[in-house]
Amino acid sequence: MTSNQTLYFNGNILTMAGDQPEYVEAVLVKDGKIAFTGSKQEANALANPDVKRHDLQGHTLTPGFIDTWGHFGLFAQQTLSLNVGYFADNPPRSRSELIAQLKKDGKLLNGWLIAAEYMDGLMKDGPLTIADLDAAFPDTPVLVQNISTLAGLFNTAGLKKLGITADTKVESGAIVVDPTTHQMTGIIIGLPYLNAVAAAYGQFSQDLTFKTYQSAEKIYASYGTTTAQHYQASPEDIQLMRLASDSGVISIDLIALPMSDTVDTLLQGNPNYSFGVYSNVDRGFKVAGILMSTDGGPQLKLAYLSKPYNDTTGFPDGWRGMAYYTQDQVDHYAKLAYEKNIPFFCYSNGDAGIDMALAAIKKAIAETGITEDRRSTISHSFFAREDQLDDYKANHIIAITLSNHIWLYGDIYLDIVGEERADYFCPMVTAHNKGIVVGIHNDVPSSGPDCLFTIWSAVNRKTMSGKTLGTKEKMDPYLALQAFTSNAAYVYREENTKGKILPGMLADLVELDQNPLTIDPDAIKDIKVVNTIKNGKVIYSRNVE
Repeated sequence: MTSNQTLYFNGNILTMAGDQPEYVEAVLVKDGKIAFTGSKQEANALANPDVKRHDLQGHTLTPGFIDTWGHFGLFAQQTLSLNVGYFADNPPRSRSELIAQLKKDGKLLNGWLIAAEYMDGLMKDGPLTIADLDAAFPDTPVLVQNISTLAGLFNTAGLKKLGITADTKVESGAIVVDPTTHQMTGIIIGLPYLNAVAAAYGQFSQDLTFKTYQSAEKIYASYGTTTAQHYQASPEDIQLMRLASDSGVISIDLIALPMSDTVDTLLQGNPNYSFGVYSNVDRGFKVAGILMSTDGGPQLKLAYLSKPYNDTTGFPDGWRGMAYYTQDQVDHYAKLAYEKNIPFFCYSNGDAGIDMALAAIKKAIAETGITEDRRSTISHSFFAREDQLDDYKANHIIAITLSNHIWLYGDIYLDIVGEERADYFCPMVTAHNKGIVVGIHNDVPSSGPDCLFTIWSAVNRKTMSGKTLGTKEKMDPYLALQAFTSNAAYVYREENTKGKILPGMLADLVELDQNPLTIDPDAIKDIKVVNTIKNGKVIYSRNVE
């Protein structure tokens, strides 16, 4: 008979319970929850005779990592493709290596060869081109998905299969044409790219969808994540993810964040639709709130800025990016969120986009008279100005960011927005010092799922070329760890069940081979997850890979 108790001891057990690091000698887990934390002697006295003893052997135990912004379903879909990203087992470093991997390990899906997580910056011999793909794959449609998830490269056979020509009319994006030759470059950006990706992957059966969920879960768990998110969730996504969770297809908790139009559909079907409520009391699946976007990724010059980009190549003079929605639309859904007590999540990158989010939240507060902390969140918050952060604090707004962008695109930001703005990119230390709750996320698959690498990026703020952006905004390792644990739980109103190692909390835990608080900050990215525990059960073990 398997014991329902596990005793963890002989390691650095970091509770994340306070503003400063706190450790305990032992943790006793019973029936999926933390039953006791404290001395090993007391834990032994409380344990059953058949308790399972887990010797940490000097490792570090922390709460499981919580994903506050990511696209679980899109990442799951990409598990059917070839991973050529920086977090792949063997990331290609040249165009020829990428082509060779695609020939050797690529598998046809719906008639396509698809690679995902591609980055120009990893290619030592320059960006992959349509000519490279055409020479290697003259007859087979090929799609190489950019890690941004907003752009990709197609070969000529792929463009032909999609029926796309240089004269194809598109909205909210572009089919990029060489200005000199007037030939397609194979690069597609924005909404037409997303439509092309959907056509390439095709429709999935429920069984295949669930298999991709399981593949994605294995990867998430291997990096210590015990709660994942799926933003831009459609009604179908919500239905499938709830079923996958409730039927035990996946073990980690899954949180959906639907866009405004999907929220309208949910409320039309049930005006009292339950947001923020798990399907299994304190775990399983839930729909977190309303998602509204104001602008796009700065690396593509789509973030909406108050001052023009320094480099406007490819865009009109004075280009400041663009707003995705009107102010009235953002206002409408912010007010709806406050009226119905639904957490409001706004995706805002540039400071002008953040202005829109702040204006909507402040207007909603003024019109509803609701001043309490509603866990309103501005995601990314990349170019938040200091005066805007004062508004975050005054209006109980959480700031969550993607510090990985410093490594991924920091060198690009130095060119396109200049050193002053690049140095203040992801100003989470300033936000924290103002008393704002701050979080960090991976935005998988727009960056890799390695939480320790993202923490490393927040702590060191190094670009891919080795430059440092904004020394004053380097996060303390403990604050960066809070951003993935206790602060992340607060985002979802789960601070009483997750994010800390305390009695009564869920036994969502991650065992690390090094302590991120005491190791050389530059080595944080090299820390390995030894075990990931969800509800007291090991769902990943490095020893049994």
